[in-house]
Amino acid sequence: MCKVEEVEWGMGSRSRVEKLKNAMACRSRMRVWMKRGMASVLVWTSCVLFLTCYMQLMAMDQTWAPMLLKGLPSCFSHSDLSLSLQLPPPPPMLVRPPKRVYKNNGYLMISCNGGLNQMRAAICDMVSIARYLNVTLIVPELDKTSFWADPSEFQDIFDLDHFITSLRDEVRILKELPPRLKTRVGLGMFYSLPPVSWSNISYYLHQILPLLQKYKVVHLNKTDARLANNGLPLEIQKLRCRVNFNALRFTSQIEELGRRVVKILREKGPFLVLHLRYEMDMLAFSGCTHGCTDEEAKELTRMRYAYPWWKEKIIDSNAKRREGLCPLTPEETALILSALGIDRNVQIYIAAGQIYGGERRMASLAAAFPNLVRKETLLEPSDLEFFQNHTSQMAALDYLVALESDIFVPTYDGNMAKVVEGHRRFLGFKKTIQLDRRLLVNLVDEYRNGSLSWDEFSYTVKEAHAYRMGIPNRRVVIPDRPKEEDYFYANPHECLQLLDEPL
Repeated sequence: MCKVEEVEWGMGSRSRVEKLKNAMACRSRMRVWMKRGMASVLVWTSCVLFLTCYMQLMAMDQTWAPMLLKGLPSCFSHSDLSLSLQLPPPPPMLVRPPKRVYKNNGYLMISCNGGLNQMRAAICDMVSIARYLNVTLIVPELDKTSFWADPSEFQDIFDLDHFITSLRDEVRILKELPPRLKTRVGLGMFYSLPPVSWSNISYYLHQILPLLQKYKVVHLNKTDARLANNGLPLEIQKLRCRVNFNALRFTSQIEELGRRVVKILREKGPFLVLHLRYEMDMLAFSGCTHGCTDEEAKELTRMRYAYPWWKEKIIDSNAKRREGLCPLTPEETALILSALGIDRNVQIYIAAGQIYGGERRMASLAAAFPNLVRKETLLEPSDLEFFQNHTSQMAALDYLVALESDIFVPTYDGNMAKVVEGHRRFLGFKKTIQLDRRLLVNLVDEYRNGSLSWDEFSYTVKEAHAYRMGIPNRRVVIPDRPKEEDYFYANPHECLQLLDEPL
């Protein structure tokens, strides 16, 4: 400590020193007050900025905010924030992959044909073709003129924005043609054709691409089974899967109603989805009339002749049934499910439209399995009011429930049966019983005429289907006979984790 030596000062000198000390002390205190004031302002400003940023981040994205704010000091307690902000929950984050940049070779318009699942597979094919040809795809037009006469647009069934955004790193998709090209199309200045069925990718490269480069706009007016099951580049096969399992998401309204149906079923225990394809259109198309009255058989025949695009007109129903080419009847289905050992008390959700023959044909199945339910019995009429006369939207509900079921059993290998089977494989090889109809109808006949006892019948049915449960395996390839080989969408093994190899 410094010692100040006293010097003889006059009275005036002492007074000036005291004043100087007092002034210095005053200025020192003022500086302290100013610092404290500035610090308070800075702290308050920081708090306001922090709160503003927090509100903006919460509004922007529920994922970013916690990551960015983690570990930062807060001017308010968590409870204060929750009381003061009262923010609505943010919308789910839409992941936007980087946009792929490529030289555009033209614009591809497509008109899908068939039911929901036939169109679903076709959309996957057309996206993959557009990507391979480096063209711009216009959002697909759905079928409105077939038997179902469903007026639904793409965006009425699928989440359109998700479809476009999720694939932007692969292919450019537009909701409609640019105005100049739209005018040209309106004047008929484009090329329209049905592509050849089961074509490999070289067909599109050498036949379709030159048309796109010449006309700028090409319209494919048929899309069912226009791409081969096999012999395609691996990246094409994987893109087909990506579109099917990720990009083609149903609308939020359909998804929410599907979740509600699944919740109702789950509250009561396990459930089986039975795709009972015994509807009027299928019977008329296939010519299968086993179990129908004479009048019903005539009605189905008249309907078949009424649709010119159903090419096969004269059909031997009995011969077709013996070959396993007919959907199983409700009566046959009841026997087969019982023979497989399905618990009679299990909930069975009927994924189908109106069963031809109504309650008369469903009586045997209802007696064997009393817990039969449908979306119409699980939901209120008001829940389904929006979906009335929109068969594709109704089919979308059944599709969602079928994906979530403990067991899926289709009685005919149509498009829904195949596409759902493949999707369930993708979800972890969930059990799907692939019924061998050719074997089963003969076993049913032998049981009914007394040639087989029940125990013999049941044992043979179980034995025949031990390895037909959707287990991991590879597609059967039959060169030059694509209709007879395994369908790509029923078993997209290129996209699945098989037991003996890494994905």
